[in-house]
Amino acid sequence: MSATLGYTYRYPFVSRLEREGKAWGLRLATFGGSSAGGVAGTSPSVDAQRPVVLPHPFFFEGRCRSPRMVADLLLALANTVNSRFYLPGAWRMLDPVVTSSEELLRLEGFSSCCGVYARVDLSADAFDSEIQGRGTTNVDFNAPMRAALTQVRDSDEVKLSVGADEFRLTQSAGEIVEKKVALPLRWIKGFTNVQAYLPALQRRFEINTAEARRFVRSLPRGVAPKTPSFVQTLGNGLRLSQRDAKGSVRVMGTDRLKLLEPLLNQAKQLCVWYDDASGTSAWEVVFEHGRFLLFLSPEIWRGFSGEGQQLERLAGKSWEIALPYVRDALCGKSRIDAARLASQLELKLPEVDAALAVLGSRGLVGYDIVSGCYFHRELPFDMEKIESLQPRLIAARKLIAEKKVRVVQRTGTDDKLAAEVMVQGTDVEHRVRLLPDGDKCTCPWYSKHQNERGPCKHILAARLLIEEES
Repeated sequence: MSATLGYTYRYPFVSRLEREGKAWGLRLATFGGSSAGGVAGTSPSVDAQRPVVLPHPFFFEGRCRSPRMVADLLLALANTVNSRFYLPGAWRMLDPVVTSSEELLRLEGFSSCCGVYARVDLSADAFDSEIQGRGTTNVDFNAPMRAALTQVRDSDEVKLSVGADEFRLTQSAGEIVEKKVALPLRWIKGFTNVQAYLPALQRRFEINTAEARRFVRSLPRGVAPKTPSFVQTLGNGLRLSQRDAKGSVRVMGTDRLKLLEPLLNQAKQLCVWYDDASGTSAWEVVFEHGRFLLFLSPEIWRGFSGEGQQLERLAGKSWEIALPYVRDALCGKSRIDAARLASQLELKLPEVDAALAVLGSRGLVGYDIVSGCYFHRELPFDMEKIESLQPRLIAARKLIAEKKVRVVQRTGTDDKLAAEVMVQGTDVEHRVRLLPDGDKCTCPWYSKHQNERGPCKHILAARLLIEEES
């Protein structure tokens, strides 16, 4: 059983898509905050430096210029959140997180197994906007509303509202909708871990939608294979192979890519991103004024929540001075360029990168692979309960406190540090080698995972002790 938090979402009305004469009105109800028994959503004003908690924030309203595109993207996100690819069985419908800024409307969510992250980005050009402020919160994504989205056509007039405009929705003013859920900690941790992978992705393929449809429709249905498949180019399109080749993209669980199929009729292009080191891949469906990102974990059984890619940075101290300055500079921005920010703050780039990594672990920033920038959003969860749940980091600090770590040899400079450290394990002392090209340990955990899932507790303890003695 995975750890969970007892959680209550309270919405001022049920999200709905309903007729208003000849037009559709799509109203997404937002989570109302701490008074609901959960954690407050935030809706900062445009000029605010810090988020101001509002009951039932209402920060977006606009008419959709391409109604069918918006409906398809929202349905694809709902299908992802509604899916489970590992250990099929009971699942929970978990409401997506929505972030609004002057540039775009962004919705994020995970599959129930946490192995697939999906994001919808709708640019400001997708709407004739009447209100587009800054804020992040949950939105109610219920089954009737999802069913109604299938009826939307491009010839319809559709107005999208995110929040509760109680003055106009007089019929809903007295309605309160509560959803009581056991919110998995792994789902929340997935949000804080996924951006550790995204910056390493490189664009690998770009294909037109006709070829993309042909490829996705050719993928096998049913039970996912237990061996990896490799996506390779074939003329102007893609093909699936069981043999690895230079430039191919490794995919476990190709059935996860079926989530893209409904989007490929209207889209302009499919872009595939890949990181050879981690084996993660992102599949970006591009529209004229929007895009859908499907990010796959390297293995079906590996949810993003269990990864430890940020642990080495969290264990260090290089971010401590930069952190408050970087956080003050976020200000609801949808593009945060680390190099430019370092120059503005007169800080070193590694310090700013480390500070952004820590802020990511606290749910305060995400990463956009297309712009190559971070974006500000404050997850509407109780992150204080999550931040301390890093078992390897806790174990590493305990090893130091119990004086079970000793430095045998240390050479090199800070940027090219090399050291040999002995760390007491359960029955044996493990030898840790800290090297510029990658740390190593003699423990079974390292032998199994190498550094693919972040450092083991012994490497973390060695790094922590070296920094303390510096």
